Amino acid sequence: MPGALPPPFYDRPAEQVARELLGTRIVSEVDGMRCSGEIVEVEAYVGPHDDASHAAERVGLTVRNAAMFGPPGRAYIYRIYGIHWCLNVVTGAEGYPAAVLIRAARPLEGVEVASERRGGRPLPALMRGPGNLARALGVDGALNGHSLDRSPLWIVPGVPLADEEVERGPRIGITRAAEWPLRFWIRGSTWISR
Repeated sequence: MPGALPPPFYDRPAEQVARELLGTRIVSEVDGMRCSGEIVEVEAYVGPHDDASHAAERVGLTVRNAAMFGPPGRAYIYRIYGIHWCLNVVTGAEGYPAAVLIRAARPLEGVEVASERRGGRPLPALMRGPGNLARALGVDGALNGHSLDRSPLWIVPGVPLADEEVERGPRIGITRAAEWPLRFWIRGSTWISR
């Protein structure tokens, strides 16, 4: 898509890409319905030495995590609890499994469509939390491995954020390496997951 972040943007360490994804806009055009949101919260999963990663050394390459080993700028989408889809962006060199989980976004376009996909949920809960975000955007496992520079799912630049506009802290919802400060969010945002 014209204006989408190109694959080389993602060909850097997950921690760096995570920070710079804040303030960008994720856009979906699924079943002819367009939705978008400003990315406000992310988590980095930085490679095989990261015990919280789906591709940690103890796990290695599997059918489920294969997209993480692919080219940078691809979607890595997986299901949790057998219910919710989660959207990640693959980062770093091909063959090195690292990714950024998109945890939350501030809805911009297609709010009615997103609400319908979420069972009538009101703002600001539409895109708060990774499973809710994916559902609101119409994202599921069919887009696993999709290049995020083209339809039906892509990311476009936003206004760069100054360091004082960004918070950083431990990742949430995990038990291994949870204390690593690899969660980033826009300071003061009411749209983050917590």
